[in-house]
This record gives sequence, structure tokens and C-alpha cells, in this order.
Amino acid sequence: MKATCLAVALMLAACTPQAASDPGLPGPVPELDGHFGHGELTVIADDGTSHEFRVYLATEMEQQRRGLMFVRAMPADAGMLFIYDGEAIRSMWMKNTYLSLDMVFARADGTVTNVITDTVPQTLGNRTSTEPARFVLELNAGTARKLGIGKRSRLVWED
Repeated sequence: MKATCLAVALMLAACTPQAASDPGLPGPVPELDGHFGHGELTVIADDGTSHEFRVYLATEMEQQRRGLMFVRAMPADAGMLFIYDGEAIRSMWMKNTYLSLDMVFARADGTVTNVITDTVPQTLGNRTSTEPARFVLELNAGTARKLGIGKRSRLVWED
């Protein structure tokens, strides 16, 4: 188990954003192309099933500030992965975000700390991790419940 967690942590830590124009990975949300790199992410749900997502990578402070602001629609298999330098209590808000979202907070090894579901669009209240997290995965509202993504889930980076 330690080796698996270490491998996941190393894969996540070593990820670098791909150019938004990468023809092998078209952007699922055109208004974000050119501002974020792309990646593919697997979520291993609580029941052990795997779910693939195409994600935008928010690695820089300016990208993290913008997030999914002003996006009006996102495919079911798309999301945004916020990647921070280290673990800390993470707090997100919905300012200028028109989509209701599920927020999956995860540790450096990819294991989930907590999930906040069905956020209210365009609100300023903080949605906070229950313990230090390095990653936040934002998905369309209802996705976590539908796929069984919870505290026994983990994020696995697919290069």
C-alpha cells in the first residue's frame, strides 16, 4: 500500500501541464483553452470502480484564482484539478462561477479528505477541506454522488 501511495504521489507531483493546443487531448471547455494545460485523471471511487476525467490544470496562482469562473457548461467527463505546492487547509468559493460543482479535496498521495457536493453558484461562502489537502478536483454537481466518490476514494494521475 505504501508503494502504491508513493507512486501516486510521485505521479501527481511530477505532472506538468500539457500545452492547451495538444491535438491528442482536445479541451472539453473551449473558453478555458489557452489559459490552462490539460490532463487526464482517474478517480478510484469508494467501491473500487475507476472513472476517467479530462481535466484542466490550475497550477499557477492566477489560474487558481480564475478556476471555472464564467464557464456556463462542462461535459460530464470534464473537470478542473487545482494543484498546490504543498498540503494545507484549502478553501474555495463560487464567485462568478455559473455551474454548481462538486469539490473533491485530496492529500498529496491522492486519497480524498472530503467532498463538498452541489455548491451554490455565484456565492462567496468558503468551501473548505476538513484537513490539509494538496489537490482540489472540481466536477459537475451530482457527479460525486452518482459515481460514489467519497472519503475512501483516491485520485490517480494518468500521464
